Amino acid sequence: WLDVASAVGQGTTFSVFFPASAALAQKKPKETRPPAVVRGGHETVMIVEDEPVLREMARAILQDCGYQTFEAGSGREALALWEHHQAAIDLVLTDMVMPEGLSGMDLARRLLETKPSIKIIFASGYSMEDIDTAFVRTRQAVFLQKPYTHITLAKAVRESLDK
Repeated sequence: WLDVASAVGQGTTFSVFFPASAALAQKKPKETRPPAVVRGGHETVMIVEDEPVLREMARAILQDCGYQTFEAGSGREALALWEHHQAAIDLVLTDMVMPEGLSGMDLARRLLETKPSIKIIFASGYSMEDIDTAFVRTRQAVFLQKPYTHITLAKAVRESLDK
């Protein structure tokens, strides 16, 4: 059956319930390969993501890899953090589309004006075809497709920092 709960201004939740199956309970799990090991580091990453759950997930992954983090929920918050901590920040992981009229691309342009050596990773649920890729190509920035995994985020950060 399907259960729907909706509240104005809060969103809608769909719960889908399927009948239990004895056949599923008897299946043996597939053998899995051991997880790939990704080298972490001690650099500092500023995470700019307007979705709290995604921001917290990125923070947990990066801190698990040994990185120090700053977090901002918008481009404007990121600029305020940048004013006080730019010397410590080695890389910026930013969403492409954010509220308050300052996109990830706009944010990156501003940060690069004050610190041309800053490393940038753009994360987006949109494909590369849907965004302006010229900035990514010319600035040596990295594009990370959402949803990303622990390993893909950790690899993207390490590879960006090592360039």
